[in-house]
Amino acid sequence: MYFAALLARTEDGWEASDTELDDVETLSDLTDLAREASVDEDTVLVFIEQEGAWFGVVRVEGEEDPRIYVSDAAAAARSSYGEILTIELLGGDQDDDDADLDSLDLDGTEDGEPVAENEEETDADDEAVSAEFVPSGPAGDLEILADLGMSVKTLLTLGTDALPEIADALGAAEVLEAVR
Repeated sequence: MYFAALLARTEDGWEASDTELDDVETLSDLTDLAREASVDEDTVLVFIEQEGAWFGVVRVEGEEDPRIYVSDAAAAARSSYGEILTIELLGGDQDDDDADLDSLDLDGTEDGEPVAENEEETDADDEAVSAEFVPSGPAGDLEILADLGMSVKTLLTLGTDALPEIADALGAAEVLEAVR
């Protein structure tokens, strides 16, 4: 089960809202969702949590690139919303890379020539192996919350149910609890 919330910083403090991720398929979609919640292009934090497995924080400020942190990259990579974050952290979208390779005919076939069954199995094996190489443990911007009141050391010691602790450090525990 997933929980997702947006925390938007305003001059009066933090405003929280729960959010549906049903229409989010890419990091750009998630960033756009955060920017829509922004007040005067101030900081917006997107919290995503898969119960008992991992949590992630995406920080969006104005038009800057989003900053991302996930508590366990390997666990996140195995989930639909976590994969959006880990793809960005690990260097790009695998689907785009595969499309580029296919257009170059690197499989040794001519245009229109069918690929042999054993070659398809090899491609599937390669994808499975690459998923195994996602690092276990924290990944991303460790200082994502440092200027907001949560040290790197504290962030690294949080368990999988960390969002209330993060919100408490930011002074937003009550507003997050209201949407939880």
